[in-house]
Amino acid sequence: MGMKDQFQEKSEQFQQQAKQRAQQGKEQLQNRGRRRDEGMDEQQRQRPSEERFDQDHEV
Repeated sequence: MGMKDQFQEKSEQFQQQAKQRAQQGKEQLQNRGRRRDEGMDEQQRQRPSEERFDQDHEV
């Protein structure tokens, strides 16, 4: 294998790694967005029960 072939092979490997990292980065951003949405839903679900608890104890 010549130097040119080795260089081309290394170049292709780096490109593949870059694509994989980019894909992983996108997935992480999407997962963060989902977790943030789920967290908001969780907070909204907890509030009514906390308010009911407060109301029950005020009486």
